Amino acid sequence: MSKQRIDDATGVETVGHEWDGIEELNNPLPRWWLWSFYACIIFSIGYCVAYPAWPLIDKATAGTLGWTSRGQLDGEMKAETARRAGLMAELGSASIEQIAADPKLRRAAIDGGRAAFKVNCIQCHGNGAAGSAGYPNLNDDDWLWGGDVSAVHQSLVNGIRQPGDDATRMSQMPSFGRDGILNAAQVQDVVSHVRVLAGEEKPGASAQRGAQLYTDNCTVCHGAAGEGNRMVGAPRLNDAIWLYGGSRAALTQSITNARYGVMPSWGNRLDPVTVKMLATYVHSLGGGEEAPAAVPDEAAAPAAATN
Repeated sequence: MSKQRIDDATGVETVGHEWDGIEELNNPLPRWWLWSFYACIIFSIGYCVAYPAWPLIDKATAGTLGWTSRGQLDGEMKAETARRAGLMAELGSASIEQIAADPKLRRAAIDGGRAAFKVNCIQCHGNGAAGSAGYPNLNDDDWLWGGDVSAVHQSLVNGIRQPGDDATRMSQMPSFGRDGILNAAQVQDVVSHVRVLAGEEKPGASAQRGAQLYTDNCTVCHGAAGEGNRMVGAPRLNDAIWLYGGSRAALTQSITNARYGVMPSWGNRLDPVTVKMLATYVHSLGGGEEAPAAVPDEAAAPAAATN
């Protein structure tokens, strides 16, 4: 039996439901709301006809307008490429040195290089380019192969110990312990001497013994005072800046088994303009040098490692 009735206070029929003595009036919806609802229905039908809407097995309905978000993005990317075409042409025709000397080109290269760095380089060097164990900090002024913009550009183009690239940066430190060149005790003596050079350990008997071993085996690449040699990528050992760590354990590992860090040659992965922008950006981070550092007299050393 219907429980609908006319409410005495309002004269409006109830919907027939009651909860704990509370009843609902069957008031009609406002006309503005109804017309808005009908308009939304009509709009949704038109939208489904005009735009991609209904998902299918491997795609969605195309829509009569032929619009897609991917197509819109492609158009925007083409427009941006066209807008930057003139500047990119200038960067492409200029040498890396000319870009560094031209404020406008340098600013544009730094902006583009920053974006390219976030896509290609942060996986190893970190978002802030501070590096980590085995991956150089690009913010400081400690460089294995040179910190002027041309040297940075060459490292990026040809990589470090990159197989298949004949012009790659190449060096190799002997595995002094593994290959039996030094025994375990001698390795520890060299470690002591290197830590003394870096100011991380006070001189002692072990370091004194290691000094002669260092002279016989290491000076040719790293220099008598541990000043390093960029011609062969031999790091400085007297500045307490380490690529693989300066603890006794880390240095023992480096001297015993050597290190063989590799960086891709980006010259065959990225277009030349992007590589130039990357080099300019890295050079701008804080450790970049204005000109190549002086070459030491004993620059013809055959091998080196990374610290």
